Amino acid sequence: MTTLPLLPGRCTLVGAGPGDPELLTLKAVKAIASATVLLVDDLVNDKVLAHACPSARIVHVGKRGGCSSTPQAFIDKLMIQAVLAGEQVVRLKGGDPFIFGRGGEEVEHLRAAGIDVQVVSGITAGLAAMGSLGAPLTHREHAHGVVFVTGHAKPGDSGTDWPQLARTAWQAKLTLVIYMGVSHLDQISEGLLQGLPATTPVAIVQHASLPEQREALTTLGDLVHTVHREGLQSPSIMVVGDVVQGARAWASQQQSQHKAALQA
Repeated sequence: MTTLPLLPGRCTLVGAGPGDPELLTLKAVKAIASATVLLVDDLVNDKVLAHACPSARIVHVGKRGGCSSTPQAFIDKLMIQAVLAGEQVVRLKGGDPFIFGRGGEEVEHLRAAGIDVQVVSGITAGLAAMGSLGAPLTHREHAHGVVFVTGHAKPGDSGTDWPQLARTAWQAKLTLVIYMGVSHLDQISEGLLQGLPATTPVAIVQHASLPEQREALTTLGDLVHTVHREGLQSPSIMVVGDVVQGARAWASQQQSQHKAALQA
């Protein structure tokens, strides 16, 4: 009996976007539909999987801060084994694979195994969070650039120098977009206040782009109190900078606070 040659496998890292399945790119939909195996992160909306082929094997490999996670080494091994077995593998990640999605690490492991990798970008949660509030991340008058930064350091890493980052943001007029920062809120707030005024506007958005999205607008000096008062939790994005004043609700909130202060 003649043995048919094994078809070459491939791996594509796909950004599933911030949560709303309608924010998938057309290229992401095509990649998902062509997959025979999908390795799916926790923050990927289940509705995204409706684009998968019914015969595709779906493997959930959870990755979420504060929860038990699938070891990264195990995920790398699964991807390599599946590709070498001739599978069309899609590694499906929330947001964008290359923005705090460990996409860079996975590409390195795959290439080291001799596997070529394709990447399909996705809308990152930091962008979607501000878009949902009707505000920009950059502005010709208020913000000349934007910094995406994680609030969750790798074990053994000292993490971000928040006072230095705050001073740089103040001098260069930069918007700070902080991912995975709720669990280290006190430390982040204390550090940023060493370089930014307490009156600096801040937006906190939980579950950006989803129907259950919740948000709060506050100032850096009142950030910790606001997050605790509103009960905001992970996954949340914090945006620090004057661009937050462009949020639809900012003006009315400031007017209400001013009126309450006058009546006090």
